[in-house]
Formats: sequence, C-alpha cells, structure tokens
Amino acid sequence: MDNPLAACRMCIMEWREQGILLSTRRHGESAAIVEVLTRDHGRHLGVVRGGASKRIAPVLQPGAQLDVTWRARLEEHLGAFAVEPVRSRAAEVMTDPLALAAMNTVLAIASFALPEREQVVDTYDRTLELLEAICEGEGWLPLYVYWELHLLEALGFGLDLSRCAVSGATNDLAYVSPRTGRAVRSADAGVWADRLLPLPQALALGKPLGLEDVQMSLALSGYFLEHHLAPSLGQKPLPPARQRFLDRLRKA
Repeated sequence: MDNPLAACRMCIMEWREQGILLSTRRHGESAAIVEVLTRDHGRHLGVVRGGASKRIAPVLQPGAQLDVTWRARLEEHLGAFAVEPVRSRAAEVMTDPLALAAMNTVLAIASFALPEREQVVDTYDRTLELLEAICEGEGWLPLYVYWELHLLEALGFGLDLSRCAVSGATNDLAYVSPRTGRAVRSADAGVWADRLLPLPQALALGKPLGLEDVQMSLALSGYFLEHHLAPSLGQKPLPPARQRFLDRLRKA
C-alpha cells in the first residue's frame, strides 16, 4: 500500500503565466532572485537558476515581459522560476531619458507598494498598458498620472474628486483635502485654502492633461503616496526613482 505521507512529499506547487519583471538581484554564484508582477499571482518572487549567467542575465532586464513558470514544494516557499522572454522593453526606451525614468519609476513603485502574492488583475492590466504606451513614446504622461491615482485607490487611499466635501457641489472644484483626499470647491475653502492641496482643473474636469497639469497632478498624487501610502507600509521612503523621474520631467 502506498504511503500517503511519502506521496505528499513529492507534490509540487506550480503555476504559469506572463509577468512583468520588476527587479532582479544576484543570488549566490550563478542564480538570481527575480520579482515579477502577474495578473493572477500578483507581485511574486522566485529564484532563477543560472540567472546570473551570460545566457540568461540579458533576458532578466527590468521591464521585460516574461513567460514564467513557478514551482515549489510548498505554497509559502520562495520557489523557483523558469523564464522565457516575450518582450524586452529596456532597449526600446534606452535612448529616451524621460521614458526610461518613467519605466523605472513604474517598476519601483509597483515593487514598493503592491502586496506580495495577491491577485491584482486591474492593476496589472493598467501597468501593462502604461508600459506599452511608454515604449511607443507618445501620449503616456497622462496615463502615468492616472496609473498613480489608480494605485492609490486600489490600495485604499483613493482620492474623491467628484464633488465638494463641504457642500456636495460638483463645480468649481479647486482643492483637495490633504487629510481625506476629497475635493473642495473654491467658494467653500474659506480660511483653509492655504492648507489645502491645489487640484488641477483639467484633472477635476476630466479634460486632456497638458504638461503643467501633469506636473501638478503628480505633486498631488505624490503627497498621498508619501504621506498616506508610505506610512502604511512601515514608514518606508518612496523609491528614489520617482524623484529622478520628476526631475527629468521638469526639464522636458
């Protein structure tokens, strides 16, 4: 009669899907630990054996689209990835410093903010859409703004820009409360106006965002990333990549 305990020890956990490579670091002499973002398994880490080799290392460039198969004896184990390249994005943006800075920021913030091994279907789809737009090179700045706003909402820190928190009015929205993330009408701000965050009109009205609107919008989302999201993750500072991206954007 077969031994069920012995059979259980032979069980292997396994799944396969495409993912976005967020980061990689060397592990031992020849392996690498990679971090990928997938639709169904979220932000997930695993070891790639031979990942530091001349054959595989060029495939493991942050931003790459990979076909990954994860295997482990137990669900809670780090596990190992087998990877196949689908698309390398780094080379596509290498000659555009702003696009490269933006892609690095997307990857860094996703790694920083997203919970490990939790399904993030909408966030994955939006991240993939943004990275594709960055590689295409046109019209991606507004997408980046809305990506940060989506991320805040997905993680429980969404902004309510639909109506005034004081009067309920939907017109003349000019500010956002730094405490609640709710919009405030100019006429209702009163003596508190200098303590509120400016709300770009184009963002409030859902109109196309120009460069100045993008910069103001990123200052707004950045406040909530730094003062609301980051403290919830243990007071970790935002990834420096975001500030480098903002510095590049100011020179655009």
